[in-house]
Amino acid sequence: MTTATIDLLRHGDTGQRSYRGQLDDALSELGWSQLRGAVVGQEWSMIVSSTLQRCARFAHELASTRGVPLHLDARLAEYHFGHWQGVPIETLAEEQGEALGRFWADPVAHPPPGGETFAQFRARLCAAMDDVAASAGRGRVLVVTHGGAIRLLRCIAEARGFGDMAGIDVPHASLHRIRWPAA
Repeated sequence: MTTATIDLLRHGDTGQRSYRGQLDDALSELGWSQLRGAVVGQEWSMIVSSTLQRCARFAHELASTRGVPLHLDARLAEYHFGHWQGVPIETLAEEQGEALGRFWADPVAHPPPGGETFAQFRARLCAAMDDVAASAGRGRVLVVTHGGAIRLLRCIAEARGFGDMAGIDVPHASLHRIRWPAA
């Protein structure tokens, strides 16, 4: 397989302040503005997006405006945080601080209660990215996805341990260029 250069774009602000995971939040007006600003001057030959609306709606708009193909892929959805989805992080820190700390230090060994296993998360993201890379050809591809997904993919592409995920800064509407598959 040829290695592709892929730009990962995190969705914009949703106005929510918790682990949202696979909850299907809409973008806030700020989120739309952030995303529109992030892509100014950039060009891609193809766009692939998570099916969650905070990614997919912007991806539809961008693909339509730019006249480039769009593919939606549910495998690019955010990590499923189980019982922690929708719970403010401050509440988790207060009520389950030790479990939260273990998750941040080693998400592989200490997933949230009822959450997706890290092996499942990694497998579905890697399969999606393998398909993106296979269809990229010589063009530049934009993948619109989520903070947790970008952190995991950057760890793989940069040969970092998954314990580094919490320290990787992925602000709303930020672009991250990676090579896939990772060397």
